[in-house]
Amino acid sequence: MKRTLLLASAAMGLLCATATPAMAGTTADLLKRLHEKGILSDDEYQELLKNESAEAAAAPAAPPVTPDASGGGRTVRMTDSGVGFEMGDITLKFSGSVNGFYVHDNGEAPSATNSVAGGVATVGSNSSAIRNGLLPGFLKVEVTTNQGGWDVGAHFGMYPGINSVSYSGGGANSPGNPRGLQTAGIDFRQTYLTFGRPGFGEVKIGRDIGLFASEQILNDITLLSSGTPAGNVAPSNTTLGRIGVGYIYTDFQPQITYTTPNLSGFTASIGIFEPLSSLTGPDESNKEPGFQGKLVYDGKFGGVATRLWAAGIRQKHNVIAGPDYTGWGWDAGAKVTVGPLTLVGTYYDASGLGTTALNLFDTDGLGNKRDSHGFYLQGLASFGKFSVGGSYGESNLDYANAADALANPTLVDKNSSWVGQVRYGLTSWVTLLSEYVHTKSEAHNGNQASSDAIAAGAILFF
Repeated sequence: MKRTLLLASAAMGLLCATATPAMAGTTADLLKRLHEKGILSDDEYQELLKNESAEAAAAPAAPPVTPDASGGGRTVRMTDSGVGFEMGDITLKFSGSVNGFYVHDNGEAPSATNSVAGGVATVGSNSSAIRNGLLPGFLKVEVTTNQGGWDVGAHFGMYPGINSVSYSGGGANSPGNPRGLQTAGIDFRQTYLTFGRPGFGEVKIGRDIGLFASEQILNDITLLSSGTPAGNVAPSNTTLGRIGVGYIYTDFQPQITYTTPNLSGFTASIGIFEPLSSLTGPDESNKEPGFQGKLVYDGKFGGVATRLWAAGIRQKHNVIAGPDYTGWGWDAGAKVTVGPLTLVGTYYDASGLGTTALNLFDTDGLGNKRDSHGFYLQGLASFGKFSVGGSYGESNLDYANAADALANPTLVDKNSSWVGQVRYGLTSWVTLLSEYVHTKSEAHNGNQASSDAIAAGAILFF
């Protein structure tokens, strides 16, 4: 049986000599996150929720500290999730994750018939690496309070990898640089503020994960592991997981987003986003923001827990030397849990949005749009501390026109992968994982490449 998290830290005693350290159990938010990721079974999830409620009811109130010079009394106690403390009406919380995997990738030797522009299957010799999975490590710092009836917060998310990077052509997530005297990359993905209140919803301003395709990556079992390795000879901060082999990467983007309160299980989000220029198309000078939206339903039908979603994205591109175009896309999916089995199915369709990353191979060299679509199907079964899962997914990219086909014969037509995964919950923080991944890339002219990878390691959340 998984134990509740012991979040008290002896260091908290240094905050005030008269404050008695308190220990908080796991909370509903953290338990829900572990349950959704398949680390907790349904039975374990419900049992821990009951234990947490009982502990909270039985816990004595934290004693106040000695009043400060101003005469005001303050109370210090542990937060209910992550690691942190509350002082007065201000909460400071730290949460994070660390992971590492041994990854062996077996790719084909380069040849004239396996060259695929935009392919994600490895072409080259076999390689081994100790590296991060799809997630780098992360440390999130949040300061929240209530002022004038408004819940407000400042949020910062740092994502350091364990591998050395070159800082060329990608910043903290640039190609790897596996040499001595190097440093890992720190990707500062999240910097945003929030304010909201019951009945109003919440406004977010800053840099955070996008809305389009966010549910696809957050429900992907390879999020906790490796998936398609990509660049295993010189690994950067992350693997690909199922990015480009089932969905387009949502990315972390500057935005102003509003999310409604929960209305009978439904929540809706809509936001304006920093416009993104094409990574491979003609030069642009964009004048309008991008727009994204998402609708989510969470509920139960009998004993079946269900999560349904649909999301969309739209952005106009102002091409400097050519016609303007508007890129758009939508995705939809469902996640259902029946007893120990969780099933996920997702689909996306897009035009002028590209494949793998937003606006990668989205147009030809003149700004003519390419259409794309893809999906993945996934299952995960949990038996006590063990979970076994598997998935198949693919991403497809079409030519813009006949001229595009003549100019780019090796352009990727389809990237696909099969994934098999085994998990073991060593503790409530640590999960051990092993995985097998077969990836295949096919070009429009018939070229194709395939690679096989195995990964084994662990991931920790606190």
